[in-house]
Amino acid sequence: MDEVNITYITLHGYVEMNRLKYFYFTMMLIVYILILGSNGTIVYLICAHKNLHEPMYILIAALLFNCVLYSTTVYPKLLIDLFSERQIIKYSACIFQVFMFYSVGGTEFLLLAAMAFDRYVSICKPLRYQTIMRKTTVKFLLVLAWYVPACHIGGEAILLAETKICNLNLNGIFCNNSIFTLHCVRSRALTIFGVVSLLNLVMLPMLFTIFTYTKILIISYKSSNTFRRKAAETCVPHLLVLISFSYLSTYDVVIARVESDFPKTARFIMTLQIFLYHPLFNPFIYGLKMKEISKHLEILFS
Repeated sequence: MDEVNITYITLHGYVEMNRLKYFYFTMMLIVYILILGSNGTIVYLICAHKNLHEPMYILIAALLFNCVLYSTTVYPKLLIDLFSERQIIKYSACIFQVFMFYSVGGTEFLLLAAMAFDRYVSICKPLRYQTIMRKTTVKFLLVLAWYVPACHIGGEAILLAETKICNLNLNGIFCNNSIFTLHCVRSRALTIFGVVSLLNLVMLPMLFTIFTYTKILIISYKSSNTFRRKAAETCVPHLLVLISFSYLSTYDVVIARVESDFPKTARFIMTLQIFLYHPLFNPFIYGLKMKEISKHLEILFS
């Protein structure tokens, strides 16, 4: 048991595998291809057209690229498991999946906060926009969005690797924070790390984003109808994505905390919600709601 590098964890979250594995595989493969295609298309359009080389669109491209990373953390292993006799994963690989899943998840919240800041400067301080949102500022925000979560979750991953496990059965279809149920004793250090990560990667970016959009809302309310319409066109898609991802993050926490006798089918359905539709929701929202992107999509597919 101490040789965690060769310890295998069995994933017990699948339902009706013998009867429905071909259906699961087909649906998951189609969804994954759609995620890669839809997100990749918009990222390509933003990279290919110079009129989209603005901070807002660059941040959107980063968010959609992050969605691809988020999905790739789960889908390839999921597809392999669906055709395996036993759904198992090395403990070391399980830790890496946890690291990638939560690191990329934290990046999403920070990118949404960066997008909120961009909209705040554009709408509330338009005369200073070019000065504040320079290329160096955007690059700094992007590096920060990926570097900070990696450092936070990396620390947790190191502690996970050093924690003794007494249970080799995971109630899930991939490695998320349910991994803590494998440990012999709940680690105080991991709990502290988790609280700090939750505060820095989720709560603070969310509060900043909500505060920023509240300020925009107040200024828009006092302005003309044209100004309000313009503010809504650029802010509503970001808010919808924030609400969607926050909802799914809450789901992830709930799943890990529910009792072990929670119905397996219900747990399976809840787990699917975490990664099934959000990566498709983002390109759908930005493709339809952002006029410039929508125009280029129409030209591309006409």
